[in-house]
Amino acid sequence: MVNILVIHGPNLNLLGEREPAVYGEQTLEDINKMLKDTGAEYQVEVDCFQSNHEGTIVDQIQEARGRYQALIINAGAYSHYSIAILDALRSFKGPIIEVHLSNIYQRESYRHRSLISEAATGGIFGLGALGYKLALLAAIEMLKQ
Repeated sequence: MVNILVIHGPNLNLLGEREPAVYGEQTLEDINKMLKDTGAEYQVEVDCFQSNHEGTIVDQIQEARGRYQALIINAGAYSHYSIAILDALRSFKGPIIEVHLSNIYQRESYRHRSLISEAATGGIFGLGALGYKLALLAAIEMLKQ
């Protein structure tokens, strides 16, 4: 069975409450359910993890090696400055899809550069919760090749 890990970074536990005009009305639970349901349609196991702590995210990425065939990550604000998460992602051998609910290139200039993009296979920005589903479908297709 194919196993894919989805990592949600800081403040994503507040989805649906925090700035819904920017991040949407769906909760993190809604997104995780959609990902698990979509994965089940393709006989793929999807595990979801959220943390507000950089080191915990690094630990999760390191533990994913050998257990998961692909990673989907929305590192939130850590995307823009976490060398630790970038280095951990570089140790993962499968496809890595970076997701951002909002279009980081239409926001404040400090959000325009994502350090973790250097380790990502690809990225999806600005499509809201749909971006997670598209990332999952992309990862599944990449693993078939």
